[in-house]
Amino acid sequence: MLTNSLFVKLAVLYSLLFAGQTFADVFFNRPDTNVTPAAQLAMMKSAPNLNPKVLGLAINAIDCATKQNDIIPGNKLTIIDYSLASTQPRLWVFDLTTGKLIFNELVAHGKNSGKNYATRFSNRTGSLQSSLGLFQTKDTYNGSNGYSLRMEGLDKGFNDKSMERAIVFHGAPYVNVKHAKKFGHLGRSWGCPAINNGIARKVIDTIKGEQFVFSYYPDKVWLHTSSLLNCHRNILLAANEKNTLTDAF
Repeated sequence: MLTNSLFVKLAVLYSLLFAGQTFADVFFNRPDTNVTPAAQLAMMKSAPNLNPKVLGLAINAIDCATKQNDIIPGNKLTIIDYSLASTQPRLWVFDLTTGKLIFNELVAHGKNSGKNYATRFSNRTGSLQSSLGLFQTKDTYNGSNGYSLRMEGLDKGFNDKSMERAIVFHGAPYVNVKHAKKFGHLGRSWGCPAINNGIARKVIDTIKGEQFVFSYYPDKVWLHTSSLLNCHRNILLAANEKNTLTDAF
């Protein structure tokens, strides 16, 4: 039997990890996931500057994507929290098996998303804005920005035009502390998540090949309508409606 103190600790942990859901929903209807509770806890401990609600949303999106799209989960997760300033290390790369933090780096956002803070996001070609949601990494290539990594957007209506828009992971000379101190913000891309040239190849080689990238911002439309953030909630609503109809008869 759980002691009161242990039960409260579990309640707090799961409430943090699964933002927007009640503890009862999470504890008793927790989605099947390849990310163990131990690995999730290790990720939280290794990255205290990462909002645990963002981590919970990322794991929930992975669960939904694997169920909806028949995707085999990778073992690496990259999280970008665009609610933070570009001058802060707001990109994290985790090993989903162990929960180990592999990288915590600066990352630039799109030119038309904002200066130091990104506030505008788009899925439209030519917008020069960053996109929100869950991506899956694909193959690497050498292009105008050097060694780069293609990404497929899995969040319909929010990032599913990433291939068409050439939204890729790449290094850039304007992503460094010196630039941030001089201008008060990092340089900006055309919508791609750009990182420091000195670490770009190592990061790309770590996350290439069917791994996950999750881009976050507290955008109300995305949070409430993304199919990858709400599939478990929709299942619960459908189940409740079914039970209501059954009770009526």
